[in-house]
Amino acid sequence: MKIGDLVKRKLSGGRIEAGLVTDIVQKKCWRTDELGKAVDWSKIDPEPHAVVLIGEKYMTIPMADLELVS
Repeated sequence: MKIGDLVKRKLSGGRIEAGLVTDIVQKKCWRTDELGKAVDWSKIDPEPHAVVLIGEKYMTIPMADLELVS
């Protein structure tokens, strides 16, 4: 995935949202379904996130949660 790519993600209820990647950043993301509710930032490393333009909003989304649109 790179800047300029068109990507999509699945939302609850089966909806799909698409957008344009405008930047790539590194951020930490605590996944409660895997790591539990007690947050300890020292236990995780940053992971790549895409800054995605969806409509008129920029959203920072983990790249693991995105798919390229072909």
